[in-house]
Amino acid sequence: MAFTLKQLRYFVATAEIGQVSQAAIHLNISQSAVTTAIRDLEDLLGIELFVRSTQGVSLTDSGRHFLNQAYQVLRSVDEALNLPHTDEEAEGKVRFAASYTVQGYFLPYHLQRLSQWYPNIDMSLFEYERAHIEERLADNTIDLALVLTDNLTHPEIVSERLFASERRLWLPSHHVLTNKSSLSLRDLVHEPFIMLTVDEADQSAMRYWNREKLQPNVILRTSSVESVRSMVANGLGVAILSDLVYRPWSLEGKRIDTRALDEGVLPMSVGLAWRRGKHFTPAMNAIREYFKQVFLTPQQNVLRRS
Repeated sequence: MAFTLKQLRYFVATAEIGQVSQAAIHLNISQSAVTTAIRDLEDLLGIELFVRSTQGVSLTDSGRHFLNQAYQVLRSVDEALNLPHTDEEAEGKVRFAASYTVQGYFLPYHLQRLSQWYPNIDMSLFEYERAHIEERLADNTIDLALVLTDNLTHPEIVSERLFASERRLWLPSHHVLTNKSSLSLRDLVHEPFIMLTVDEADQSAMRYWNREKLQPNVILRTSSVESVRSMVANGLGVAILSDLVYRPWSLEGKRIDTRALDEGVLPMSVGLAWRRGKHFTPAMNAIREYFKQVFLTPQQNVLRRS
C-alpha cells in the first residue's frame, strides 16, 4: 500500500478537529473518504492513531508522536510547492486595502508570497471598512482591495470573486442540535444567538433570516470573532459564521462544532475590487494574476484546500 500526502492531510485535519465528520466538512470531502484514508494509514504504519468514541476521536500516544512528524512532512512539502518563482520585471507601487475579516484571517500568508514572487513591487497596505474602501477606490486613493464582494454597493466599483467560504452553524460540543439529521434556520429561532457585527456580518445575516421571514433570538451583538467563539464554546449561544474564521477551539480550550444548514444561508464571497475603468499597471496586473492563479486555477485551488 502506497503512502500518500492526502492520507497525511486527512489525518492532521481529524487530529486537530477531533471529529471525522467535522474534518470532512473542513476538507470539503465525504466522511467515508476521511475514514478510509485514516484506516489505510493505520494499516500501513501498523499502529492505532486514534481512540474512537461516540463523542469523536482522540490521539493515542503513537498518534501524538506521528502528528508531530506529519506536521514536519507537510511543512516541507508546502515549502517545496511554494518556492518563489521570482519575477523581477513586475515592478511599481500598489496601494492595497482589505477589510477586517480578510486582513485578519486570510491576507497575511498571501502578502508573504507576493513579496517573494514580486520583490520589486512596493505594496502600501491599508485596513478599512467596506464603505471607506469603496470611497478610496472611487477617488483613486487606493488601487486594489480584497473585500467581501456581496457587500459592495458603489456603482463605480467592480469586483472579481476568488472564492466562497461556506457559512455554517457554530454550536458547543455535545449540543442537542448535533443529533438532528438536518438543520434549518427554523430550528434556531429559540436558540440564544450570538450576532457578529464586524464587516457588516449582522446585515448579511439578517438578509437570510429575513428571506425566511424569521428572527434570530439575539442575546449579544459583538464585533469580536473571538468573543463569538468563546460564547459559543462555553454553551451560551450559537452563531452562523463562515469557514474562513472557523477554528475548532476557543481561547479557553473548549471545542466548537459546526453543522451545515439545509437552505437559505449563502456562502461568504471574497474577491478583488477596483474602480470601473481603472488602468492596470504591470504591478497591479501581477497581483491580480497571482490571486487568479491561486484561486481560479482548479489544480492550484485543490492544493490550497488540501
